[in-house]
Amino acid sequence: MKLQSEIETLIRARYPILYILSSEEMRVQKVVMSIAQRRQKKVFEWSFSTGIVPGGTSLQSQKHRNPATKDPLTALDQVIEQVEPAIFIFKDFHPFLTKSNFAIIRKLKEIALHLKNSFKTIILVSPTLEIPAELEKEVTVLSFPLPDREELGELLNYIIEDVRQFKQVKVDLDGAGRERLLQAALGLTLGEAENVFAKIIVQDERLTADDVNEVFAEKQQIIRKSGLLEYYATTETFSHVGGLSVLKDWLQKRAITFTAKARDFGLPPPKGILILGVQGCGKSLCAKGVSNLWQQPLLRFDMGRMFGSLVGSSEENVRRAIAVAESVAPAILWVDEIDKAFAGSQSSGGTDGGTTARVFGTFLTWLSEKTAPVFVVATANDISQLPPELLRKGRLDDIFFVDLPSQAEREEVFRIHLGKRRRDPEKFDLWAMVECSANFSGAEVEEAIISALYDAFYAGQDLATEHILAALRETVPLAKTMDEQINRLRNWAEGRARNASIPRTTAADPQRRRMEL
Repeated sequence: MKLQSEIETLIRARYPILYILSSEEMRVQKVVMSIAQRRQKKVFEWSFSTGIVPGGTSLQSQKHRNPATKDPLTALDQVIEQVEPAIFIFKDFHPFLTKSNFAIIRKLKEIALHLKNSFKTIILVSPTLEIPAELEKEVTVLSFPLPDREELGELLNYIIEDVRQFKQVKVDLDGAGRERLLQAALGLTLGEAENVFAKIIVQDERLTADDVNEVFAEKQQIIRKSGLLEYYATTETFSHVGGLSVLKDWLQKRAITFTAKARDFGLPPPKGILILGVQGCGKSLCAKGVSNLWQQPLLRFDMGRMFGSLVGSSEENVRRAIAVAESVAPAILWVDEIDKAFAGSQSSGGTDGGTTARVFGTFLTWLSEKTAPVFVVATANDISQLPPELLRKGRLDDIFFVDLPSQAEREEVFRIHLGKRRRDPEKFDLWAMVECSANFSGAEVEEAIISALYDAFYAGQDLATEHILAALRETVPLAKTMDEQINRLRNWAEGRARNASIPRTTAADPQRRRMEL
């Protein structure tokens, strides 16, 4: 592990206080114990419930505790009194680093000066960062990464070996299945991954690649606890999306870029796409379909949850939401109607004190610099509200324009929605319905079928073509009421965005006159 080497280097360079951000105390402790063994140093650990005890001893074997060292000041005195080379791990020490604990802060600062001339190091392990101004120059902050594929693979091997003694437990994991399961588990701590693997085995007495949904359920717990993102469980697939063949093909080709083979090939994970177009034509449905196609959790980024009443809290909420999304990566972050979310960011200084502009800036910076495999699907209806900074290449991979469905696409939409209502599409006059639904969106076609179902049920009849045609004739499509806005959107998208349904054509070389010389 790269971080292990860095921690060892800092200890050897006699950095007095290291602050490791992690909720996995046991993983951090294991790394520190390994370093201490190589450097021939003792390890002591401290917590408010046990005081200072030898590192690595279990709660049952900690018989000779010194209750006095539960007090942070006494524990810090113990650090000074220790003569031999040692590493002291202080767990969850952050509550004692607030301004109200000035005596502890001062003591820690004095110890830091002492440790620079000794072979002792203090390591603070905490899930949150709390550093008073007095200690900023003495403390070095490190972020402890979540387990990678290799560590999760070792855990999976250990669990599989452990359950071999139980004949009723079936483990059916080939290479591809194992990759799928480990891919889904990325973003979990070792403890969370162990819990979910054990839960699958206990619940079903089996472990297969099809159990990825159970892993996603574990990630759903993490997202729910944050309170900022919404885990969107969906059963929608691309078979429910009519048309949009170019967009589907683009996403299908990138479904395999999260595999080990793609990484070895040198492929980076895709960043994201912006889907803009007419309302009700399948933009949100595509975001849900990607989740099933790629077998990744779908997180809905609701901008309304981000804005808080306290100054600076909105920007902090965005940073926390992004951190949660990255912690469960690989994942898909769905920003629905991004044009409305960041509307007014240009004039934010005069309307909300610049809050929207700062929130938008935080989000844009993350889009440009993110390295975690979080794929962003942003949807928009009104391009006039889109800030130009969002459209710059490098933040998103591509921009797709979704227009009203063509005749062939409307036929596909009718087939999909009739099939969803347990009706055989071949028993309907599809061509008559397609002709009658000119300029209808996919959502308007669906609503016409639902309306026709109500009419047929009320009349005590089965659904027929006549019911659907009558419902279509009664509907005024959005294309009529918003004709100017739709044409303006089409004109903007021409040359600026890829059509989600029609492949780009390359201009043929002009015919050249050939002469004999």
